[in-house]
Amino acid sequence: MRTLNLGILAHVDAGKTSLTERLLHVAGVIDEVGRVDDGTTRTDTLALERQRGITIKSAVVSFVTEGVTVNLIDTPGHPDFIAEVERVLGVLDGAVLVVSAVEGVQAQTRVLMRTLRRLGIPTLLFVNKIDSRGADCRRALRDLAAKLTPGVLAMGTVRAEGTRGARCTAWTGADAHFVSDLLGVLCDHDDALLAAYVEEESAVPYRRLRAELAAQTARSLVHPVFFGSAITGAGVRDLLAGVRELLPAAQGDPRGPVAGTVFKVERGPAGERIACVRMLSGTVRVRDRLRLGRGGAGKVTAISVFDRGTAEPRPQARAGEIGRLWGLGDVRIGDTLGAEGEPAAPAGRFFAPPTLETAVVPRRPGDRGALHAALTQLAEQDPLINLRQDDQRQEVHVSLYGEVQKEVIQATLADDFGVDVTFRRTTTICRERPDGTGEAVEFIDREPNPFLATVGLRVEPAPVGTGVDFRLGVEPGSMPSAFFTAVEESVRATLLQGVHGWEVTDCRVTMTHAGYWARQSHAHGTFDKSMSSTAGDFRNLTPLVLVDALRRAGTTVHEPMHRFHLEVPADALGVVLPALGRLRAVPGTPEPRGESYLLQGRVPAAMVHALEQQLPGLTRGEGVLECAFDRYQPVVGPPPARDRTDHNPLDRKEYLLRVARRVAGREP
Repeated sequence: MRTLNLGILAHVDAGKTSLTERLLHVAGVIDEVGRVDDGTTRTDTLALERQRGITIKSAVVSFVTEGVTVNLIDTPGHPDFIAEVERVLGVLDGAVLVVSAVEGVQAQTRVLMRTLRRLGIPTLLFVNKIDSRGADCRRALRDLAAKLTPGVLAMGTVRAEGTRGARCTAWTGADAHFVSDLLGVLCDHDDALLAAYVEEESAVPYRRLRAELAAQTARSLVHPVFFGSAITGAGVRDLLAGVRELLPAAQGDPRGPVAGTVFKVERGPAGERIACVRMLSGTVRVRDRLRLGRGGAGKVTAISVFDRGTAEPRPQARAGEIGRLWGLGDVRIGDTLGAEGEPAAPAGRFFAPPTLETAVVPRRPGDRGALHAALTQLAEQDPLINLRQDDQRQEVHVSLYGEVQKEVIQATLADDFGVDVTFRRTTTICRERPDGTGEAVEFIDREPNPFLATVGLRVEPAPVGTGVDFRLGVEPGSMPSAFFTAVEESVRATLLQGVHGWEVTDCRVTMTHAGYWARQSHAHGTFDKSMSSTAGDFRNLTPLVLVDALRRAGTTVHEPMHRFHLEVPADALGVVLPALGRLRAVPGTPEPRGESYLLQGRVPAAMVHALEQQLPGLTRGEGVLECAFDRYQPVVGPPPARDRTDHNPLDRKEYLLRVARRVAGREP
């Protein structure tokens, strides 16, 4: 039996979860279609999801349709939860992108489609809500071609749109205009087909066209468009037939080496971790030992596999399947799994990281410990919230995509952990990049170095997007490997706060000098820490050397910028442009669009919320804004500083006082 891992994606409120319910009903998994508004859907299981009527966590359900097992993954539509979508993309064989026939292509629709095309994920488009007032399928199809991809092909027609009686009719080989459109779209990507059409006097067989449509859909060249209503069920059977025919089955050899990707981590009734894994290759069995791609290992104690609606206990999970694995106590989202000795490659990143940050503060001071434990558990499920501990102020900072995510964290902490919290003001997360090359070195047994270690480091810029690259410029055998490891770990930890307090990225750090004192013993054989270098010496010295090199290199603070598409009435252009200037936005030349203008440009992420708030008043509620992260660019004017949460190696005296107790204790 073929297996297909299918993602359902959409802008919020396009009807994605309702479509999931309808597909389950058509496949015979459920007898009654649940409703988002009533909180009765199969995939929105969290109380908060049912209260708000939005998807927050991805969920997996399974059904069988004509010999194909479909593992259907419902994902959040709100941009604040894009991290959930990111984790799912790496495990998909295909996707259905849902678009509303009323609203058409929206901001998140564009972000999702760009990512799906970049990753080459075969994607069908489903224009939903054809029964809703204001539905316009022709306009929606034009939107898809103009704003998403020109390679769209309508697979049917709609009658009585905008009414409860709206229905769909699928095109067939008997519809000459459809065959003509199909041939035209396919010939754009297949010269052999074009030649056959030109050279042969008779028509190209329709069966060949359908086979080529499936092949080009699998290569993400063409995106078939289906129409329907998740509420009434119109067009859903046609979509399901398209899923079976046009999307490729899961790849992977069940007899090959074990490899899988963890896209979700849950907690069981006893608090145990359960890893949701897409098996890419091989077969995992109960009692197998697996190795995590980032290091570490675990023994599988139980397995369940999604089948016909829910996860059923099984002795094994094979390539192509999605399984839930118990026993991997140290597992994290994004981990790759392999048999011992065969670790898989690390998972990639598809979306921009969070650009906002706030401090979480318990209303009751006595809840600080419970808050930290709760946030740590939440970070297991969403690593991108990126906890940052401020020991001096006794605060924990979390990274965010938006204000809705903050509200969800607050409600989750209260409902699931009994911890009431407030938040400090949300701030923008900037980054630092080195301007040039800087070097520094401190030698063992030379003032002012108080540590039994020699460390020399060179910092220089690296290409944008490469992160931090640590290299050895000395012989690897010149000192114990544990000391080199301590230096590299300390380098990466220190770069989390650069000269201005922001994370330093896109740089290359080379260790240029290394030295240590070998293990010393007294006459009676007792090890003397005061005469011997330890890993702690290297951990404590490295921050001082690194920030010295950074200061010499110089760093520039970069702030996140969003690209925006803004449609405003023509008579509002005169007041919108000055407002954009006050928000430090840089628009391009206004493009006339009938009775409105389209403005495109960049705006600092810190100003997006203010723009969203001001826009209705500036445009009488008629302005339409789309924003998405674009890039980081240098801050103009005085660089903003971030409060330090480390031991502040920028101030040598303060730093040495803070680490004095560790120095006195002499770390092993």
